Parts: sequence; C-alpha cells; structure tokens
Amino acid sequence: MPVSTARCPQCPVTPRGDGPALFISDLHLSPALPGTVQVFEDFLRGPAREASVLFILGDLFEYWIGDDMLDVDAPAATNGTNVAAAPRTSPAAEPLGAFARRMTAAMAELSASGVPIAVMRGNRDFLLGERFARAAGAVMLDDPCVFSFLGQALVLSHGDQLCTDDVGYQRFRRVAHSPLGKAFFLRLPLRLRMAIANRIRRRSAAKGAHRMAYADANANAIAALLDAAGERTLVHGHTHRPARHADGRRVRWVLPDWEFDVEPPRGGYLQWDAHGLRAIDLAPSTTSSV
Repeated sequence: MPVSTARCPQCPVTPRGDGPALFISDLHLSPALPGTVQVFEDFLRGPAREASVLFILGDLFEYWIGDDMLDVDAPAATNGTNVAAAPRTSPAAEPLGAFARRMTAAMAELSASGVPIAVMRGNRDFLLGERFARAAGAVMLDDPCVFSFLGQALVLSHGDQLCTDDVGYQRFRRVAHSPLGKAFFLRLPLRLRMAIANRIRRRSAAKGAHRMAYADANANAIAALLDAAGERTLVHGHTHRPARHADGRRVRWVLPDWEFDVEPPRGGYLQWDAHGLRAIDLAPSTTSSV
C-alpha cells in the first residue's frame, strides 16, 4: 500500500522561546520496564524543560487500549497470578490505570511549565485519543505533518506507513487505523482489551533485549512523501534503526527506540536548534550532527 501523500498538514503547535525542538519516539512505556520509565521521567524533568517544543512521534506506550485505560484499576499484568497477592512494589503489578495516569501527569507537568507537547500515534498506541491529550496537556498530530522552525521545515511521521514492503502489516494497518476498525476495537469489553494488551506485553517481555526490528522504510515511499510535501528532510521512528541517511537530495533521520531495562541500554532524542539537527544518545551521552 503506497504511503498517503494527499494531505501533509502543518503541525498545530507553536514553539515557545528560543530553546531547541526535541524529538523522541518508540519508548514503549510499560509498568514492566521501570528503567525506561525512569529515564523518561528524568528526561521530562531535565532536557525537555529547556525545549521550545517536544515531539513524541509514536509508540510512546507499549500498548494503549483506549483512553478509558486512564480509569482502569486492575493490575497491568497478572499472568494468571492472584491479583490480591501481587506485591504493590512490583513495577509489573502497578495498576494499569495508575500507570497511565502517572505518565500523563508527568507530561502535564512539563506542559504546565510552558513547553508544548505534540504526540503522534504509533502502531502500538494508535488508539490514543483526545482524553489522553487533555490529561497530558498535549496536542495530537496527523501522520505525516510538516513542522516549520528556524526558517526551515521537516516532515514528521511515525514511520510505519513507510514500510510498504511489509504487505501484511500494511493490510492490517489499513483496517486497524480506519474509523470502523478503531470503533470496533473500542467497543470490545475493557476486560477483553486488557487481555489482548497483556498478551502483547508478555510476548514483548519474552523478546527482552531482542526486541523485534521492523521492516525498513521503503525508498520510494520516502521519496513520494517528501516530494508531495515539497520538503527534503524527514524525521521518523518505528524501525528501531537509528541513523542519519543522506543521498544529496534528501535527508532522513531515524529516531532510536528506548530500552533501559537491558544491557547495554539504548535510547536518545533528536535536537534541532540554530546549530542544526543533532542526535543525543542518553546512554552514553554522545552526539552526531549535520
């Protein structure tokens, strides 16, 4: 399925001050990954406080089963154990609703400090809705969209729709992301949606450090998107292949996924300021620039 290029709107967010624009994606936050969650919370209290805007380009969460997740009080993952006996100190036993509320509260604190937050849906959290946005103090982005800053512009995307060689996934995406597909899933009982999410969580936990690398972005899809937008630089995530690609005509930055619960840890962000675009590695702190 070719990437949609019919509409590439401007991002509905206005940077504040003269700080850098920051871009992250693919954190896959979950109560079962306390190390990654801690780095995210530290990031919101640290580098993000100096930003003019923070972009989260998809898969902020390992799963998001609907905005009513904010109301859930059952443990995030029981895996057949006695819920009442689950120790409250265990990260994996943190109530799913409490975890969702803790993450949105941390984001809302950043937003209240004056830093705009813009969130794009990913393939894992495509059911993020307006209630989540209000709780987090964020605005939701179309995928793709164009962000203009410092007299230049970038095309932003999660990146999954660029992986056109994965025909099976594109077929699933077309159905799951449709209004009808979303409505169908959200009408399922919350308990069933939680069971589906827990199955995803257990499968992801079993992969551990060998988290799946998705099919790479297709060169023709990338070119079509940038040509339709009339821009030359693309920033996306999804593939878990962080890199800067340049062919003389176009530049593509791929954001890293975050995983701070394995060795070696990995994760970072892209920073855009008057010096250009720079990849900042949070483990360890190294940079590359253009």
